Amino acid sequence: MTMHAKIAGAGTGGSGELFWFKGTLVNVRLSWNAGEDRVSVVEHYMPYGESPPLHIHRNEDEVFHILEGEMLIRIDGKDVVAHAGETVLAPKGKPHSFRVESREGARCLTITSGGDFENMIREMAEPATSIGLPPQVEPTPAMIVALYEACARNSIDIIGSPLA
Repeated sequence: MTMHAKIAGAGTGGSGELFWFKGTLVNVRLSWNAGEDRVSVVEHYMPYGESPPLHIHRNEDEVFHILEGEMLIRIDGKDVVAHAGETVLAPKGKPHSFRVESREGARCLTITSGGDFENMIREMAEPATSIGLPPQVEPTPAMIVALYEACARNSIDIIGSPLA
């Protein structure tokens, strides 16, 4: 099944909330406020080349479980190439980023505990108006400032650029 077919099936079965976040489609499968341990599970559909700025989570470990595709994940200066079925931990306090390496894009789960990451997504995202990736938009200076501020409010420090 292709990434496009997987995206077309996103949100079916009554689970999750769909958002457009930057150039990606995210599905909040399990919100941090659903249970006492505050675990959040967010499914990401990302195009080739997608890369967030280098950042540090002050309060949350970030677990990446790759469902489809290939991602280069940089944690504390070390690169790991992760494929479908593999899981990678980015510990809190360690600088990290990733880049989608597979031409067909990638799909992964991001698992955190505490609410910071999910709250930042909800603050910066907009409800998806269709199933699929959002239109690609070049970030404006105002959008970049808004991302820095939303991250700071949610205990995430942006410390560098996306991976080239």
